[in-house]
Amino acid sequence: MVTDSLTEALRAALRTCGVDAPDTIQVERPARREHGDWSSNVALVSAKAAGRNPRELAADLVAALEADPAPHVVKIEIAGPGFVNFHLDDGWLHDVLTQVVTEGADDYATPDLGGGKKVMVEFVSANPTGPLHAGHARGAVYGDSLARLLARTGHDVSREFYVNDRGVQIQHFADSLVARKAGEEPDDDGYQGAYISEWAVEMPDDADPVTWGLARARQDQIDTLAGLGVAFDVWFSESSLADSGAIEQTLADLLARDAPDKPEDADEWKVAYEADGATWLRSTVFGDDKDRVLVKTDGEYTYLLPDIAYHGDKFARGFDLLINVWGADHHGYVSRLKNAVQALGHDPDELEIVITQLVSLFKNGEPVRLSKRTGQIVTIDEIVDEIGADSARITFLLQSMDSPQTVDLAEVASQAMENPVFYVQYAHARIRSIGRKVAELGVERAPLADVDLGLLTHERELELLRSLSELPEVVAGATLGRAPHQVTTWVRELAGRFHGFYHDCYVVADSVDPALTQARLWLVEAVRIGLAIGLDLLGASAPDEM
Repeated sequence: MVTDSLTEALRAALRTCGVDAPDTIQVERPARREHGDWSSNVALVSAKAAGRNPRELAADLVAALEADPAPHVVKIEIAGPGFVNFHLDDGWLHDVLTQVVTEGADDYATPDLGGGKKVMVEFVSANPTGPLHAGHARGAVYGDSLARLLARTGHDVSREFYVNDRGVQIQHFADSLVARKAGEEPDDDGYQGAYISEWAVEMPDDADPVTWGLARARQDQIDTLAGLGVAFDVWFSESSLADSGAIEQTLADLLARDAPDKPEDADEWKVAYEADGATWLRSTVFGDDKDRVLVKTDGEYTYLLPDIAYHGDKFARGFDLLINVWGADHHGYVSRLKNAVQALGHDPDELEIVITQLVSLFKNGEPVRLSKRTGQIVTIDEIVDEIGADSARITFLLQSMDSPQTVDLAEVASQAMENPVFYVQYAHARIRSIGRKVAELGVERAPLADVDLGLLTHERELELLRSLSELPEVVAGATLGRAPHQVTTWVRELAGRFHGFYHDCYVVADSVDPALTQARLWLVEAVRIGLAIGLDLLGASAPDEM
């Protein structure tokens, strides 16, 4: 990679100048293209320890670099207080093309950020009481795309769905099925959705409504998520946690574990303690504004204790990092659970919680209201039926999860270039159409080693290669920032640049030299690989035609 050669050249230049090189030498893209292709702040970083003026040190570095230039470097200049900017010839971009097509979709843009670290991504985790609705869609595609990014960057990833299959809402669900089976209305605290009537008809007369209802709801959720391209490695039952005794054991462990910051006058100072007839988590020692109840005065567990036990189980299974994807209504619970993880003896940074903001769903400008309890719901199945899984996935990944999102289903369903989903997939389809045209004309793509990539000098061609060169950084940044939407932004840019190339640069035509045709055929193949990588990370297909 060109950054490796520039880094080594800078390290050698520092030696020439008698300056110790820092452990890491940063080489980054300047914010503005006119400042060069790459830039380093190494003179600024090294000057203080060397007792030198940063700009003067930069000047000495430039002199050393010009005496022994790195490959492709045509000009080096100093900017600002001491940045060293490199201007390269087009050959470095031609090297990018070679790297992309040589490594292919499986190996290009696979920075090893994880080193095999075991990561669990828990997402969706909706109550097993009915179909998944549009409110679950954003978290579903986000969690799956994040897992894809983590897997691509050297992490050992597991996707998990936590099934909250115990508690009063499960009994209300089962009672609602029984009522509908008998032709009656569910109670006021029951479930009124039309799906309850449909499922009640399916339920055998001799079935246990709780067992059957939970299985029916889970299968419905599995099928719905499969239609969205999402699959889980583990469906973890809260009931199994309770049956194993893990909740009681967790409570006993907390009652026995010493808490930090013990006051001098305290005889005993544990992470959990009993007071006023209840059992409490001493969460204030971890930064909470008050201690939290684990067991109420009537002996019932609060929701916090099973959650602590569940996360303790995750760590016991050997995961190094836990990532939970939650809806916006859980924001206030984030610090509480991180405190609980610390109470278990873990670093709170071993748990990350991503909050997905709300989605406002429209159709032709009119709001579509969601209410699972009243039955006025738009399910994920209905969304997929109307706009397709690919469109749903890319649409929900257009923006950061930090931002509320507005989606108009009619706009997403339209096959117009203004539609970002169509815009991206159409680029891949166009590439496939070029391949079909080339085959019809009897033109064969020559081996890469026999092709003169130096003929790729048109700005449209070079912009495509610049985009491809950025993909490893985009993948790394999207992974570290837990931000799949950065891949969406990149793939949209690549598609836009390809559409511009398609308009301005013929691949096969009487006016195009056959040698240039060969170079452009390989360029098109490199773009196809880039689009395929990006779309796969988003969980969307790369269609051959549209």
